[in-house]
Amino acid sequence: MKEELEKLVAAGKISRQHVEPLLQLVQSGYAMHRSWGFGKIKAVDTVFARLTIDFPNKPGHSMDLGFASESLKAIPSDHILARKASDLQSLRQMAALHHLDLIKLVLQSFGGKATLEQIQQVLVPDVIADDWKKWWEVAKHELKKDGHFLVPAKKSDPIVYQTKEISLQERLIGDFRSAKGLKARLSVANELLKNLSDLTDKNTAVTEAINMLNVEIVSHQRTLPALALEAIFVRDELRLAAGAPGAEAELTPIAVWSQNLKLGQLLEQVPAAKHKHALQSFKDSNPEHWHEALLGIINTVSAKLCTEFAHLLIHEGKQAPLKEMLARVISQHTAGSELLLWLAKERSDAFADILGPEVFRAMLTAMERDQFNEKKSNKLRDYILDDQELIVELIESADLEVIKDLTRALQLSPCFDDMDKRSLLARIVKSYPAAQALISGEQSKQDSSLVVSWESLERRKAEYDELVHKKIPANSREIAVARGYGDLRENHEYKSAKEMQKLLMRRKGELESQLVRARGTDFANAATDTVGIGTRVKVTESGTQHTETFTILGAWDSEPEKGIVTYLTPIAQSLLNRKVGEEVEFELAGAKKHFRIEAIEAYKTA
Repeated sequence: MKEELEKLVAAGKISRQHVEPLLQLVQSGYAMHRSWGFGKIKAVDTVFARLTIDFPNKPGHSMDLGFASESLKAIPSDHILARKASDLQSLRQMAALHHLDLIKLVLQSFGGKATLEQIQQVLVPDVIADDWKKWWEVAKHELKKDGHFLVPAKKSDPIVYQTKEISLQERLIGDFRSAKGLKARLSVANELLKNLSDLTDKNTAVTEAINMLNVEIVSHQRTLPALALEAIFVRDELRLAAGAPGAEAELTPIAVWSQNLKLGQLLEQVPAAKHKHALQSFKDSNPEHWHEALLGIINTVSAKLCTEFAHLLIHEGKQAPLKEMLARVISQHTAGSELLLWLAKERSDAFADILGPEVFRAMLTAMERDQFNEKKSNKLRDYILDDQELIVELIESADLEVIKDLTRALQLSPCFDDMDKRSLLARIVKSYPAAQALISGEQSKQDSSLVVSWESLERRKAEYDELVHKKIPANSREIAVARGYGDLRENHEYKSAKEMQKLLMRRKGELESQLVRARGTDFANAATDTVGIGTRVKVTESGTQHTETFTILGAWDSEPEKGIVTYLTPIAQSLLNRKVGEEVEFELAGAKKHFRIEAIEAYKTA
């Protein structure tokens, strides 16, 4: 072949620099093109200086020899792609019986290293047609035990084949010693824990790891307590797995918890997999007051921590104080979206007395509160949309007026777009056809008006002015700037600014709708012969003689801690138009109770 190619050079059909690449192509029989992929050389025509090659999508493709030498890269016959083309059956047999030989072949084909994604792409589905995940789990375990392969912790990092064999213990201890920082060292320690049974001398390895971790724990105890706590857990797990004795001077979780730290902030920094362990250690360190601490912050932590808090409280017999706290924050509309998400998912019989229409009202309030907080997610909104039964279950015990009130609140909510609102309203109508008239816009003029205090009206107007004159113009400028950053499909700043624009415009529409309906008042000269808007009502609970005082004010006036409630709340609705001496029933602190009206006085003169 070389002589024939030399003749072509002499005839001026190819250049001399083409000879060596063409010889390699002919000898290997396989090639790679950067656009067309892998190909098998079928024939070389030295008369017309042409080469015929089969590509997956271009069989029998003819190429000029000079162009072929410059655009094709010769693939050795032992390359995984060449082997797939020439002897696929033997590769399948190798995959079934000799996992490491197959992976070694792939790695050597890619220059000694390849990522998991590259390995999967070249083997599936031609070589491995069955369950790839199952095959890889078995192969990965063998790789870690074999001293020739370096398997990284991150899936995106390449797996490396090395000629010199290094034992698993030697590699893990070497990685542990060279790890920079406690976080990296903990990652190796977890690998050590997973592979402990495969080590040749696990006691020596564990002892060295524990000693190094103890030094790190002391140095991180005050500066990074969450990391120190995680290190203590991993250290104790290593010791337990290896059956190693404890040291007297070691720091324990109590040393971390006794530092008067911010509990919620610390727990959020602990990996989710360690949340349960961390909470148990906190409980053991604070046996008297642990539940009070958890109840104090459960409404401020992430959804995952909410779930762990609740499970621990219920498991330890603290369900009653948990329910009491839930009833309070729901009635006051201060429940966070994460806590409400947990409650919505839980929905067990144990919480049946709490789950009601006020929960859905609290959800709307929480989502409206979160909509301008970029750090808050939309998990609660997504769950409400995905769970077909949630709204129906929450309002099934409510009377029609309450359902109408909730329907109005949902229609005005900026948290859902029009399509989602229609979907949710359809669920309500399916169970309560009487709500159809309200949804179709057939409510009376009286129903659509809102009685509000002048103070709250001014606050809403101020919010609207700031929105229209400051926030929306600022957002428009952000969109203009972000648009100049380039490709809008990959422009994160542009996408974020556009999402904010949607939220701002929704809020603008909501405020406009509310302000049109608002009727301001100072509540002066309120009649006191019956309970009305602008009155203060004193009631006594039947049986216990416990008294409560409620001040019923406008739609946007609500300070539950001071007894001020909006006239739209179920409590106010139960009291309106009632006289002194009448008995009423309404829900308070999560339970239905009977009250007698003792006195009615005007709010302004009280």
